[in-house]
Amino acid sequence: MFGKSENREDYQHIERPAGGMARDLANHHLIDYHQHPRGQLIYAYSGAILVMTELGSWVVPPQRAVWVPPNMMHSMQACGNVEMRTVYVRQDHIPPELTECCVVSVPPLLRELIAAMVHIPLDYDETGRDGLLVQLLLHEIKPLKVVPLHLPMPTDVRLGKICQRILAEPSDETTVDEWSKSIGASARTIVRLFPEQTGLTYSQWKQQARLLAAIQMLATNQNVTDIALQLGYESPSAFSAMFKRAIGLTPTEYFRELFPASE
Repeated sequence: MFGKSENREDYQHIERPAGGMARDLANHHLIDYHQHPRGQLIYAYSGAILVMTELGSWVVPPQRAVWVPPNMMHSMQACGNVEMRTVYVRQDHIPPELTECCVVSVPPLLRELIAAMVHIPLDYDETGRDGLLVQLLLHEIKPLKVVPLHLPMPTDVRLGKICQRILAEPSDETTVDEWSKSIGASARTIVRLFPEQTGLTYSQWKQQARLLAAIQMLATNQNVTDIALQLGYESPSAFSAMFKRAIGLTPTEYFRELFPASE
């Protein structure tokens, strides 16, 4: 369709500052942990992508992209059928704000620039229209100061056990006191360590885990009632209220953003 390589290695040593790649991923497709010398902007036109690093996990719906710095180990998993568009940026042309992995807002202008980027040749004319397009795209990549779709992971092994359990079973209702009896840390220690290591309290971290799980479920066409029950909410309305507080949209509105063609 695009006449360009779908192999990320073909974009790492090109002469130009940036190269755009298009690749479609089937639901649940996993791209295992890897790294590359260029920074990467990961974006999904439809569905969502779960980006995982040792620092935490990010979800990429159509209103967001994730920036992964050069040489950072990361993996990606498709949530729903995904039209992935990605831009690889040479280290000496990375905007100075992009020093670490972060979520990037994708307003209409940046969305169209990404769409155009995957069509231009890898040896584009840097002094012509394509060169100007790349310059504008790089200028428009800005990290979000508020990141509602990031789940930071603790380094403490004991907290790690709690987090892995919640990730595997987002509806888990184990209390801090109950956790203290099974992981070898007092309730006071758990309460203290969570904000120190993740920036979130235990209850905030658990809600964030549920939010990211909900987005992945929405991307696979599950209905709101089923998602609410699977995540442990008493009612769909309670789940919808949490979702709108965090994202600014109801789950139904958000679904329309995930799949614009379904409107």
